[in-house]
Amino acid sequence: MTMASMYYVGLDVHKKTISFCVQDERGTIVEEGQIRARPTALSHWARQLPAPWMGAMEATLFTGWIYDHLTRQGAAVKVAHPAQVKAIIAAKKKSDRIDARTLANLLRCRLLPEVQLLPGELRQLRRILRYRTLLVSQTTRMKNKIAGLLMESGVDYQARRLHGKQYFHQLLQELEGVPDSVVELLQMSRQTVDYLSGLEQKLRRGLLTHPRLRERVELLQSIPGVGVIVALTWALEVGPIERFATVRQAVSYCGLCSAQRESAGKTRRGPISKQRNKHLQRVLVEAAKLAPRYSPHLAGIYQKERQRGNWNRATLAVARRLVAYLLAVDRRQTPFVSASSAQ
Repeated sequence: MTMASMYYVGLDVHKKTISFCVQDERGTIVEEGQIRARPTALSHWARQLPAPWMGAMEATLFTGWIYDHLTRQGAAVKVAHPAQVKAIIAAKKKSDRIDARTLANLLRCRLLPEVQLLPGELRQLRRILRYRTLLVSQTTRMKNKIAGLLMESGVDYQARRLHGKQYFHQLLQELEGVPDSVVELLQMSRQTVDYLSGLEQKLRRGLLTHPRLRERVELLQSIPGVGVIVALTWALEVGPIERFATVRQAVSYCGLCSAQRESAGKTRRGPISKQRNKHLQRVLVEAAKLAPRYSPHLAGIYQKERQRGNWNRATLAVARRLVAYLLAVDRRQTPFVSASSAQ
């Protein structure tokens, strides 16, 4: 009895089209072409493929729904790291057809640099969290616009109280010599801030209603300096904690280490690498600025690095220690206990 040959399919995914290349085990191209990037067209195309087959595509904005659609039909699909694929294969000519062939070849030769795609449920929750981050960013922009309108009009105000509802309405009533257009824009900006803030709170509360996520977040919040947003971001951006074997891997994923170049026995350290999870990096750096206030141990780490004369390095040192704490609590599934408390 002979075993059926495996076919390897490379998928170059775009917004409207998907270029594909089907190869057999010897690398011979069986079929290649282009289909519409729509569920019905994808299902019809998948049914026409020779079986058994395995697919590969790069991680893009459109990867998630294609991966879910194919795997629901029983297909084996792997997702590749875009930057590492480009580093492995560099060609003078580049086209969708060539990219599809490249992915099929890498998959066939077991050289595909895979990335871990989070389960569908976690990806949905992460989408909500990232949308919440967008709302916070827009709220901040509107608050800055309110302050800018007042400064343009020469209005004296208390910056710390400006965004409180009672003070803001009192300030509007006391405005003198300010054009009506400015008053109207101030009112519209304030309404936008209130609306966006309400949406942000609704999304945050909705995330915490998920039972397993809420339990994980509560455990992570036992770490000094880790609040709800830091815990949510860690849980939803990292996903299953088993993906990290060491603290160094987690620190690298969070973008809290510098790029390294070594040649001829000489090592050079550059700035922080751009290959990172930017959402985790931003949240952890912000948390590291406040965490020393809540933990004497983190305060000691900060002061030790600060004495060397660099504020940023001190903040990064605290952020890296927070990553170690988060990783430990996630693995052990027990609340954080400091070394001094344990003694």
